[in-house]
Amino acid sequence: MQARTGQDVMRKLQYDQVMESVGLLRQAHDEIRILTEKKDYRPAAGLLADCQESAIAVGTLLEQTEGESCPVIPLIEEYCEQIYRFHEELTGEQTGGAAGQETFRKMHKRLQQQLTAMENAVRHSVTVRREAVFLPYKASMWDSLESVWKAADADEACDAYVIPIPYYDKNPDGSFGAMHYEGDQYPAYVPVTDWRGYDFAERRPDVVFIHNPYDEFNYVTSVEPFYYAKNLKQYTAMLVYIPYFVLDEISPDNTEAVKGMEHFVTVPGVFHADRVIVQSEDMRRIYINVLVETFGRETRDVWEKKILGLGSPKLDRAGSTKKEDLDIPETWEKILYKPDGSRKKVVFYNNSVSALLQHDEKMIGKMKSVFAVFQEYRDTTALLWRPHPLIEATISSMRPGLWEEYRKIRDDYLEAGWGIYDDTADLDRAIVLSDAYYGDPSSVVQLYKKTGKPIMIQNAEVTGD
Repeated sequence: MQARTGQDVMRKLQYDQVMESVGLLRQAHDEIRILTEKKDYRPAAGLLADCQESAIAVGTLLEQTEGESCPVIPLIEEYCEQIYRFHEELTGEQTGGAAGQETFRKMHKRLQQQLTAMENAVRHSVTVRREAVFLPYKASMWDSLESVWKAADADEACDAYVIPIPYYDKNPDGSFGAMHYEGDQYPAYVPVTDWRGYDFAERRPDVVFIHNPYDEFNYVTSVEPFYYAKNLKQYTAMLVYIPYFVLDEISPDNTEAVKGMEHFVTVPGVFHADRVIVQSEDMRRIYINVLVETFGRETRDVWEKKILGLGSPKLDRAGSTKKEDLDIPETWEKILYKPDGSRKKVVFYNNSVSALLQHDEKMIGKMKSVFAVFQEYRDTTALLWRPHPLIEATISSMRPGLWEEYRKIRDDYLEAGWGIYDDTADLDRAIVLSDAYYGDPSSVVQLYKKTGKPIMIQNAEVTGD
């Protein structure tokens, strides 16, 4: 549904403010009763004036959000009138009147009754809406948030905003390089809100979803620092981190494998988020065990509450994408089909950042060998090359010499035109369109397993020779 603004919308934050004000008024009533019983009328009168101001503020908020026809408004007016009469009686007592304690008790009881009527009216007549904000940075990672957004968007009581945020390449010295913004690369059915037009301090969304957990500790890229988890948490009551990746499922009892999970777990997004959604219950146990090992046994209750093994939206998206729904570029069609109209076998070739950094020149040689083989068999097999979306930014920053060789391979492949080069945001199209996976171990493999199609892992040590 489309987000709404203007009248007849009360945010959850505002509703909580109203109910908090009602609770404070009730406490003030109790204090007024005690003061009048002690015949301490001056501070009691001051508290009544404070109650009236608070009630007027609540009424103003309700008029702004619910409109002047809100049924709570007349009850607030009656409440304020009762406060005025009570105040007058107290003032008269201070100047020699004789209202008496019985009158004060009746007035106090009436105030309590009117406050209860106001509270009930708020609970039953005010429609409370929540505001959810989704902050993807790379469009290719949107699948890690999409199914959650769809659920929020379908909720009639929720306004869901998708706000793609800018990010920067990092130079070798850690300074920011070029800025990137991919707000124009999202599916047409996703309404995008300009990041410059949403004021977090003013709107204070009820929940914020992020998939970038690194804050300033990513050596390759950085989102705009305002959107670091440590900063966002001050603008929302619920910051939720959902990883942009899916990992190999390992046993929580496999100590060596769990040790290798630390760099995924001990990141700012996990520390600062109020909730962390991971792909499975086993993965939840692993996160908790790593965090307890890092921060001590006394922190277990914190992580038990924070980490939830509810599944990955990436798996939701991969499982729901159908071949007949794919939008295939015309340039791809020419590569996918033989002259007689029959379809070639399609191999999804994927390169990961870590494999290229680990094997350096060997991986460059391996890629050349792979392309030579698939070019030879291009009449029967179509190669769909989709490297990791951060591979170019990473290599150019961390291995400038290697980057020149990698770029030449990419440019030669594009110029030759016999295979598909996929640098779009839609990973699931490549998964569904292809008949087999070939390439490096990566989170893509975990998604591909769900298809039941063949998976082949390349070995940098083995070439076509």
